[in-house]
Amino acid sequence: MDAFLGVSAHSKPKLGKTKEKREPNAPWVEKYRPKTVEDVSHQDEVVAVMKKVLEGADLPNLLFYGPPGTGKTSTILASARQLFSHDLYKDRVLELNASDERGIQVIRDKVKTFSRFTTSATRPDGRSCPPFKIIILDEADNMTSFAQAALRRTMEKETKTTRFCLICNYISRIIDPLTSRCMKFRFKPLSYDALEARLNFICEKERVRADDNSIRALIETSGGDLRKAITNLQSCHRLKGDSGITENDVVEVAGIIPPSTVENLLEVCHSDLYEKLDNAVKDLMADGYPAMQLVKQIHDKVLEMDLSDMQMAEIAERLAVIDKRLCDGADEYLQIMDLCSLIMQLFCHPS
Repeated sequence: MDAFLGVSAHSKPKLGKTKEKREPNAPWVEKYRPKTVEDVSHQDEVVAVMKKVLEGADLPNLLFYGPPGTGKTSTILASARQLFSHDLYKDRVLELNASDERGIQVIRDKVKTFSRFTTSATRPDGRSCPPFKIIILDEADNMTSFAQAALRRTMEKETKTTRFCLICNYISRIIDPLTSRCMKFRFKPLSYDALEARLNFICEKERVRADDNSIRALIETSGGDLRKAITNLQSCHRLKGDSGITENDVVEVAGIIPPSTVENLLEVCHSDLYEKLDNAVKDLMADGYPAMQLVKQIHDKVLEMDLSDMQMAEIAERLAVIDKRLCDGADEYLQIMDLCSLIMQLFCHPS
């Protein structure tokens, strides 16, 4: 059959080698995801408690909350891998992204069905293991209130066989009956030193040439989000290759508006010329800069200015209103003109 198809015995694809070739092209976020709880960066209190929990194999229901990219999902996945061996992981752990599967039907079907099955306290080889399963509900703050209410009863009934881990960015969106049934852990944004150490480690492993200015730009544009910093680092490396990464490359890949552009816009606001301001904003919109990013960077620049408390308060209030309008789909040009017109009035005609 091989002779008929023109395939020799030596040209048959080897699955093992194919898998090895794919690994270098894997996203660095997954490639360098912590394998154990000890590898989680800058969350010392959470790591200390989880290590004690894993030593006793007595896992309570958990609620992880905090900004994105701080290690919430990585922590529970690493804990589950340490609790269960590779052959038991798929049978004992159910991962659901609640932003996609957030309705009450998912709780009735997938969660209840999975949690009802009893588990053994011994592995197939005779060694002991925890006698429970783990259900991970990522982005649980996107679940509907009806689904959260249905989950409350399931957590009570299946406490002998199942442990739940809820992961969210905003704990205020989780109903009180769920938060009271979980041990809560807050994940704080990663510090500059923690981000720098991790990025330098990846640069060394991947042989990426990056100077201190580019690493600093990666950290500043990430806002404490390690996942975002690693993704931007990989994108810059794919863009530049072996020639090395510069600060301008990071700014371009991260979608940041050049600081000089924002400063020029604020200088135009000092001119008290509406036509000049109109042309400057139109040029910004024509260059394709996102209005949300511009609002964020104007906010950062305004905080550095020498303004009175009343001026600062008026600009901050208008920034909040503009942000809400942009989230609701308002026209970007009109909103930026509204914001800049107020700033011009406060700069040139303070009352």
